[in-house]
Amino acid sequence: MYDLITLGKNAKKASSELLILSDEKRSCALKAVAKALRDNAEYLIQENKKDVSLSEQKGATLAFIDRLTLNEKVIEGMAVGLEQVAELPTPLGKIVYSYENEQQGISIEKKTAPFGVVGIIYESRPNVTADAFALCFKTANAVILKGGSDSLRSNTAIANVIKGALKEFGIDENAINVIQDTSRQTTAEFMRLNKYVDLLIPRGSASLIKAAVENSTIPIIETGSGNCHVYVDKSAKAEMAAEVIFNAKTQRYSVCNACESIVINKDALEILPLIAKRLQEKQVEIRADKKASEVIKDYPFLKDATEEDFYTEYGGPIISVKTVDNVDEAIEHINEHSTHHSESIITENLENAQKFLERIDSSSVYHNASTRFTDGFVFGLGAEIGISTQKMHARGPMGLDALVTWKYIVKGNGSVRK
Repeated sequence: MYDLITLGKNAKKASSELLILSDEKRSCALKAVAKALRDNAEYLIQENKKDVSLSEQKGATLAFIDRLTLNEKVIEGMAVGLEQVAELPTPLGKIVYSYENEQQGISIEKKTAPFGVVGIIYESRPNVTADAFALCFKTANAVILKGGSDSLRSNTAIANVIKGALKEFGIDENAINVIQDTSRQTTAEFMRLNKYVDLLIPRGSASLIKAAVENSTIPIIETGSGNCHVYVDKSAKAEMAAEVIFNAKTQRYSVCNACESIVINKDALEILPLIAKRLQEKQVEIRADKKASEVIKDYPFLKDATEEDFYTEYGGPIISVKTVDNVDEAIEHINEHSTHHSESIITENLENAQKFLERIDSSSVYHNASTRFTDGFVFGLGAEIGISTQKMHARGPMGLDALVTWKYIVKGNGSVRK
């Protein structure tokens, strides 16, 4: 049986040591790790190729291979993310509330503090290993990572490089650990390691997140799947609508902020052929309702939509189309069918835009822009730990502020409660 207890104890000890490091030293260490990733790029790529080769032999999809692959560009992006996080102001030690209780003779401060040990369960995105470490380390949290079996060699290689850089800096290398056993039993045991792990963040498929929610004894921040929508209002500019949807759908199919569904006003259906023409460039299959199908009946990759299609995150070159009578019906449809991740309205009507922005119940809402912007890097957070669709203290792209909690510091002078 895999020894999670020792792993948890080591991480807990490391988190205590991280807390006493200055922010300057943590930031310098992150820059050293970034340099180490660049210096060891060839090693990382060679280890990653072993994962990619095995996945290809298993018949993995192109989208899966895309998420799994490490190359010079991806590694450089990881290093830049580390450097950006290093330059960000620390969220630790901030006084968010203070109160002088003169009657009781005490002063009270509410200050930000690290969680301690953060656990992250994720699938085949090796770059998450570096991103998660950067944000946790900057906030003085140790991190235990449980990746998928398909990316184990890649994740381990990245963690080894990070550990080596930390060791040279005189910092406990147990600030990061990758669980080497990828069995379901070990994953289930990890979800119950609440004595040592203070926060669990599952990243990946809906089934992974559901398993964590149902089985974990550790507090969870849910990172949701992305059934994202673009609503084309009747006052939308045709070229803008076509370009935004083309970008939101086709720039990268496998990401959670890709558009999966077009919602279109019945009075804007004349724009749909232009949208379809752009999507045809990438041979995107359109699954449309009856009204939309009639407008693009000659589209070569057209299918009839089912109700299930409107709930589906495809993660590939497929998109659904729903026709609505007005913005209110669009809002109702999106709130019912979305995963509350990212939604956009294309309109020149500012009243409709404001109504959409206020009433859509998602973590990120856009006006005349692609949903692909929902990203911690783009939002100025450096790397991100995930995109939360919950309504707790963290929602949307989660950066440093999502990885701190609070503690109350109370000072007195022999004070006793009266």
